[in-house]
Amino acid sequence: MKYLPLIPLTLFLLLACGGPKETLTFSGIEERIMDTLVVTAPRFDETEGELMDELSEENYTLPAFNESARRAFDLLHTKLEVRFDWATEQVIGKATLKLTPYFYATDSMVLDAKGFEFNQVRELGAKADLKYNYDEQQITLYFDRKLTRKDTVDIFIDYIATPRAAGGSAAITSDKGLFFINPTGEEDKPQQIWTQGETEHNSRWFPTIDKPNERTTQEIYITVQDKYKTLSNGLLMSSTDNGDGTRTDYWKMDQPHAPYLFMLTVGEFAVVKDRWNEIPLEYYVEEEYRELARQIFPYTPDMLTLFSEKLGVKYPWQKYSQVVVRDYVSGAMENTTAVIFGEFMQGDASFLKDNLTNEKIVAHEMFHHWFGDYVTCESWANLTMNEGFANYSEYLWLEEKHGRDEADYHLLEEMRGYLGQGAVHPLIYYGYADKEDMFDQHSYNKGGMVLHSLRSYIGDEAFFTALNLYLMRNAYTAVEADELRLAVEDVTGEDMIWFFDQWYHKAGHPILNVNYEYNPIDGQAIVMVEQTQSGRDVPTVFQFPVAIDVYVDGKKTRHNVWVKERIQNFEFEVSGEPDLVNFDAQRTLLAEMEDNKTESAYLFQYKNAPLFMDRYEALQGLTASESNAQIEQLYVDALKDPFYGLRAFALSQLDIESNPEQAAAVKALIQNDPKAEVRSAGLDRLIALGDDSYKSLFEEVAENDEAQSVQSTARIGLAALYVAEGDTKNLKFFEDSYADFDYYDAINFFDLYAELASQGEYDEMVATAKKLKPIAMGDSSLWKRFAATKTINTLHGALVQLTEETEGDAARQLIEADGELLQILSDIKEAETDPQLKQVYIQLPQP
Repeated sequence: MKYLPLIPLTLFLLLACGGPKETLTFSGIEERIMDTLVVTAPRFDETEGELMDELSEENYTLPAFNESARRAFDLLHTKLEVRFDWATEQVIGKATLKLTPYFYATDSMVLDAKGFEFNQVRELGAKADLKYNYDEQQITLYFDRKLTRKDTVDIFIDYIATPRAAGGSAAITSDKGLFFINPTGEEDKPQQIWTQGETEHNSRWFPTIDKPNERTTQEIYITVQDKYKTLSNGLLMSSTDNGDGTRTDYWKMDQPHAPYLFMLTVGEFAVVKDRWNEIPLEYYVEEEYRELARQIFPYTPDMLTLFSEKLGVKYPWQKYSQVVVRDYVSGAMENTTAVIFGEFMQGDASFLKDNLTNEKIVAHEMFHHWFGDYVTCESWANLTMNEGFANYSEYLWLEEKHGRDEADYHLLEEMRGYLGQGAVHPLIYYGYADKEDMFDQHSYNKGGMVLHSLRSYIGDEAFFTALNLYLMRNAYTAVEADELRLAVEDVTGEDMIWFFDQWYHKAGHPILNVNYEYNPIDGQAIVMVEQTQSGRDVPTVFQFPVAIDVYVDGKKTRHNVWVKERIQNFEFEVSGEPDLVNFDAQRTLLAEMEDNKTESAYLFQYKNAPLFMDRYEALQGLTASESNAQIEQLYVDALKDPFYGLRAFALSQLDIESNPEQAAAVKALIQNDPKAEVRSAGLDRLIALGDDSYKSLFEEVAENDEAQSVQSTARIGLAALYVAEGDTKNLKFFEDSYADFDYYDAINFFDLYAELASQGEYDEMVATAKKLKPIAMGDSSLWKRFAATKTINTLHGALVQLTEETEGDAARQLIEADGELLQILSDIKEAETDPQLKQVYIQLPQP
């Protein structure tokens, strides 16, 4: 699962929306002689009846531990027959489950089934229905005999499921399991049905053993109106016309997979077909995007080739389908053979231009088909065995397709995301409060970076050989981290407990303070490394290999060393004072580092060290230096850096306020740089100036740039100028443009809209709020809904302030106008269904 489009919203709302009520907020050294082992226990005082040693109460309490689900039965096969009542948003279903006791004999069985009505529960072949108890979450069946592991039973259940949400999380905003989109057809969006099973939500629409360590084959008969297309796991075996305007599609999945990976989708889709090595490929999109389907899911065949070759395991499933749905509650989901994506993937050619997001998400969900679907995490505590691999696939793809600079840039972003999370816990985390909490930047970002460190340590050949062994050895089973460790050990011949213990089972990462000295008397370059990390479950000392490059007279010598102490010095013989000593020269260390290099060392590093991260760290390190001619020239030189990320960074450091030549260089990049990110960065610099002389440039770019992201930035520049002018006639510009904005850009654009509208008369504010109400209540993008609502709330705040400054009849008019805004906000609050926004809207003022 990929959830990045939702997590940044939460962070943005937390960080950017603080304020008063009117503003929305997401508010000793130990020595032992071991010749003889003496075991002692705390002294017990009989008179007091308590332990006398200094033990706190917590010593008597086991820590939280979320174990893997106990397997009482093995679910062998699942047959489903489903149809839908759109008006009541119900699933009318029949399920036939084949099971066998896992080991112990039993006369009862527990199945997950949340919010069901049961018409019949029967063992096939029996004369009477089964007795059962039901608590709205699980159904317990009772048999008239003991079943042993030599027995197989077939359970038939005729049921009606009414999927309802009981919660959600930042990653998966609703646990409803199955969703009806626009069920009455009254909204301006397609009618669809789709499912979201992870973590344990598929049991809201069919009975099962809803645990990640379960695995079953599957067949499903889906009855729908003829106008709809269906999609499910496996292959479409038949479509039967029922003669009443409906059709039944029969999908069969004959390879076992976890119940949370079951899926179905119903809707009016354009289906574009392709093939890869005799494997059918399908792209499901809305009709208007039919011609762009292959670009929406970019490089799908190439990725299948790359991952199959890298892993030595050919894509192991019968087909590969990808579908975009409306109002999805996560980023994307790796349902076996049939991946669901949110609508953010769809867009026109200008949206798809320079868009790496789609590539990374397609790679992520595809790689799950080996890591997550083919082998599956045994418990949610082991989620990184799914998500860490999927995240690292993004690096592998970018490295192959776009080069190491692009891949390392992505790794830098992953590190920033991990460090920005705040809370620290082990990567394999049995102590979580809620399984949904495992969908965080540990399981994803850190998990991928740990794999990158492992690859660097054992080498590419050993790394991919070990992954092949891990997959082949554990195919169609549930796994935990030690199974990966054993595969690595069996390939390399090395005990890897030290690596897996500190990276998977302990928390945190090294925090390093690195200093450098040169001893001319002894002819030594000295590197002083201090580890400063602290915290619960965080090792006081991490051990790791690291490469240190020493440059003298332009010649590089590499030294491979081990860091194993809290404070450790490394001394290297040199023929003269080093130009640069480069710690972690391979740039593979998962650590925070204060690297205390000199200005001259950074200047040398940018020009001579080989990697993107070398150049990036040099430019970043020099931002803290006092400006001088060398540094200023370096930033100008960096405008021609081969990697666009560094050109964009260099733009941010130019003195365009007082240096016309540098301002001209920025303008030239906006007009000519081949990368959209650089063009947008240049626009951001000019927008910050608030200089009306750039208006024509903004208009030109907004009209003609080939990338939607750059067009949007230029429009934000125009919006900022209109706000500065303060003429509310320019509100029409916003009203003509806000349909083109989404995600962060929507927040920025609507904030400017609110600022200009707040400068108008009270009736203009009310008119603006009324125009925004349909967006706030009905737009499919929660970013736009939030942005529109936030704008209305800002207008309410402006009216409150005006009222406080006004008296008499004019004040009463303002109060009446504000009453209209308060009612609009109340209507928005009542209509909102997204859990994140509902929580935020608690803060909205009441009428």
